[in-house]
Amino acid sequence: MDDGQLEPRAGSVDVFAATAVRRRAVADLLESVDEAQLTTPSLCRGWDVRTVGAHLADAAAPGALGEFVEDLVRAGGRLHRANDTAARRAGRRPVAHTVALLRERAESRFTPPITGPRAPLTEVLVHEGDMRLPLGLALGPDTAAVRTALEFVTTGRPVGFVPRTRLRGLRLVASDLDWSWGDGAEVHGRGIHLLMATCGRAAVLPHLTGAGRSSLENRMDPMPA
Repeated sequence: MDDGQLEPRAGSVDVFAATAVRRRAVADLLESVDEAQLTTPSLCRGWDVRTVGAHLADAAAPGALGEFVEDLVRAGGRLHRANDTAARRAGRRPVAHTVALLRERAESRFTPPITGPRAPLTEVLVHEGDMRLPLGLALGPDTAAVRTALEFVTTGRPVGFVPRTRLRGLRLVASDLDWSWGDGAEVHGRGIHLLMATCGRAAVLPHLTGAGRSSLENRMDPMPA
């Protein structure tokens, strides 16, 4: 089934509604922290907490397409580099502006090509963790939303999220929801930690157990972009 034509099923969530909840949670987070916390390095290489929030605000409804195309040309067609340039530029604006944009765009149904509507949900879940964990803040998104994102990164079309070989020969088992996937050496942990590890966040590895944990560790960049 195409990701753009999701049908409700047991344990599923309204993907757009779940994404809106997390965008508002990120807005609340940015509004609640001080300047030192805003400049704390996130789990994304070279991005502080403020920049991650700004990136999420722009990803919700990208409007400066012409500017991004210019970034892409200057980056020699390298999407990650162009994305980094755009995020750093957005991160220089006042945080109050970013907060307002996140709330204004919370209900946005913008869907990236190829990946479908679960991609924005997965992005905001992972990036919220990128912000919260370095700040020592609790990370407890709705488990149904996490399950939807886990299904996307394991059985959907997670282009740009998960390299094809990262999960080869591994079985993921979530301890806080009725979900598992794959065959091979097992990796156990909370769903959100499995999701972040699947997307390359080495910082959550101490929260995971199982015979497959070391294999997963060997397949990720310790500081993803």
